Amino acid sequence: MKAVVCAEPSQLEIVERVAPTPGPNEALVRIRRVGLCGTDYHIFAGRHPFLSYPRVMGHELAGDVEQAPANSGFHVGQLVAINPYLNCGTCIACRRGKPNACVNISVLGVHADGGMCERLVVPQTALIDATGLTPDHAAMLEFLAIGAHAVARGRLQAGDRVLIVGAGPIGIASGLFARRAGAIVTLADTRATRLAYARTRLGFDTIVEAGPDLSTALDDLTDGEMFDAVFDATGNLTAMAQSLNYVAHGGTLVLVGVAPGELVFADPEFHKRETTLVASRNALAEDFRRVIDAIRGGDIPIDALHTHSLDADEVPTRLPELITEADHVLKAVVRF
Repeated sequence: MKAVVCAEPSQLEIVERVAPTPGPNEALVRIRRVGLCGTDYHIFAGRHPFLSYPRVMGHELAGDVEQAPANSGFHVGQLVAINPYLNCGTCIACRRGKPNACVNISVLGVHADGGMCERLVVPQTALIDATGLTPDHAAMLEFLAIGAHAVARGRLQAGDRVLIVGAGPIGIASGLFARRAGAIVTLADTRATRLAYARTRLGFDTIVEAGPDLSTALDDLTDGEMFDAVFDATGNLTAMAQSLNYVAHGGTLVLVGVAPGELVFADPEFHKRETTLVASRNALAEDFRRVIDAIRGGDIPIDALHTHSLDADEVPTRLPELITEADHVLKAVVRF
């Protein structure tokens, strides 16, 4: 079978591999679509802290079932998405119903080879019924589920003022589900092109270009009260620390993006707000279901999120170009 392998940083190869065979309680999926995200770009650039090379990337996955256990509830030819967060089921997080934070988690495309290949074997529990969606839409469930999970962690109420810092895919996903929860959403980013696209194509009316005067602009926008909830999706430690300044007294800061290193806040600023600080990691099965319901209900501008398509054979040449064109790329999807 064909597979796209990142042999080492900045080196992508198309290779032939033996197709895998499923074992007990496993399913064989013919991959049809793979969404590209920041994780894949970081792997290509050699900036991912939890990865060894060579690696088959790809964790935003959609395909057709080719083989599944008789008791799985899935049938041959069924369109599925794949939950890429493979958990152990026995650790303290799994026992508490938080498999997304499993102590022994293995993420497809990061800790283990992912789905940028023609066929993939996964536990049957990782299959997500995508009946009624298109393959392109099914491949976009995962990044949207991360946003849906972050919003669930933020415990929003209708009418809350919400700031999303970072208008990349995860920030946009968080903004879409915050808006769906009835919040009044503001997007902030350093990239004017991203903000313009969010306004004209995704319906975010309130956008602020981040710069030296961002705090003043947000203060003016909220009459000095700032935001009930701030979702930081930058993955930048400096921006994450600054995001505390945008939280209203009594408000919540949700860290969606992750970055290596130490994150430091000014304790007086943190305490005087009685800030609720929340981390959001990965997504749960119910988050995927929430995304599917939102797409089926027409609540998500799913086609506008999908900005680029490419064939698997094009990945070695097109992926570096997509990184260069990042300001104009929201979600690229690879076709198998």
